[in-house]
Amino acid sequence: MPLTIGITDCKKWSNYEQWIKNSGEDVAVVLLKAGEGETSFVSHCDGIILSGGEDVHPELYAKPDYITEYNLTDINLERDRFELAALKEAEECKIPVLGICRGLQIANVYHKGTLIPDMAQSGKQGHSDGSKNDATHGVELTEDSRLHQIIGIGKGQVNSHHHQAADVIGKGLVATAFSDDGVVEAIEKVKKHDDEFFLLVQWHPERMDTSNLFSGKLRDAFLKACEDYNKYSGLNQSISTTSSI
Repeated sequence: MPLTIGITDCKKWSNYEQWIKNSGEDVAVVLLKAGEGETSFVSHCDGIILSGGEDVHPELYAKPDYITEYNLTDINLERDRFELAALKEAEECKIPVLGICRGLQIANVYHKGTLIPDMAQSGKQGHSDGSKNDATHGVELTEDSRLHQIIGIGKGQVNSHHHQAADVIGKGLVATAFSDDGVVEAIEKVKKHDDEFFLLVQWHPERMDTSNLFSGKLRDAFLKACEDYNKYSGLNQSISTTSSI
């Protein structure tokens, strides 16, 4: 049975689509977008990717004054609310979740965390080169994390193109990777369950060569979790159908 991967809408959505489709797996990629279908469609997915894009509206983490204080204009509250609802649906169904860049940020906010509104003004440089190109920097993983288990090494190089980042980590979550200057680069759940995949990264694996372990291994682990979920949900459906006869 082919996998169905839902990816939330963004300006560079096709990058995520190709990253998944180039895996060689039998997979269908669907667009998850505010105003185009209910979030209940998430329950038909075998995994979802929360993509990059606009800033998360600061009112969602009780900092509405950040709008004027940091001159935040690239925001989309409709998208925020849609993705929060989609994430709620995914977590209730234990659907694998991979958050990328903004995806890390919206998921952290969902779990009652907060964000750094502008890293440059907070003294953090080198996470965006100020153009359309990605910056590059080192990242170090915590040894006991699921991410470390997936990647297989403790340090590496990742791309970077963001001006916001996780600040206070959400309830039940833990930061498991950091840049050289201490910016949170990955988040996962404190309590790890074999039947649940939940991983958030600040870099853009969909814009990296998959020979880089921080792209290829991450994609493979996510799709493996989606395959396991597909089999599990298919088995449950079969049992349910048999029981009703």
